[in-house]
Amino acid sequence: MNTDATPTLKPVPGLDIEKYKPQLIERFSNPGIRDTVARLCAESSDRISKWLLPVVRDQLAMPEPHVRFAAAIVASWARYAEGVDEQGGPIDVVDRLKERVMAAAQRYPNDKHAFLRDKELFGDLIDQPVFVEAYDRVLSSLHEVGARETLRMLLGHAS
Repeated sequence: MNTDATPTLKPVPGLDIEKYKPQLIERFSNPGIRDTVARLCAESSDRISKWLLPVVRDQLAMPEPHVRFAAAIVASWARYAEGVDEQGGPIDVVDRLKERVMAAAQRYPNDKHAFLRDKELFGDLIDQPVFVEAYDRVLSSLHEVGARETLRMLLGHAS
């Protein structure tokens, strides 16, 4: 929130973003607002392209871009789109572009950037080394040690 998103936000009249962020964390920490991973992953091609990728592009235009968490979200989407969980069970990928994203994701590890090569979804992100390196690190980690340990690594907690 502080490194990736906040620097890209334009001021909103009447909203103090620094006071709003803790309120947002508190609201989403409420167990009564619990959400399922399946629902959060559904329709990623619409959500990520609309809400996340503009933040990535704004960050990449900055002198010191921060895209580590955004790249982690895209890598997590690629891993989800493989359609197989960490135990080898099937994942029901829910997305209007299901066949397309699954076909690209399933080419990993033979083509570790197949998912990012979709110009319609990602534009030139494949040509942005800062983003691609962060994406590679997370996607490799998701495959090697799983989601829980990858999240620990991203948050700076050694296991």
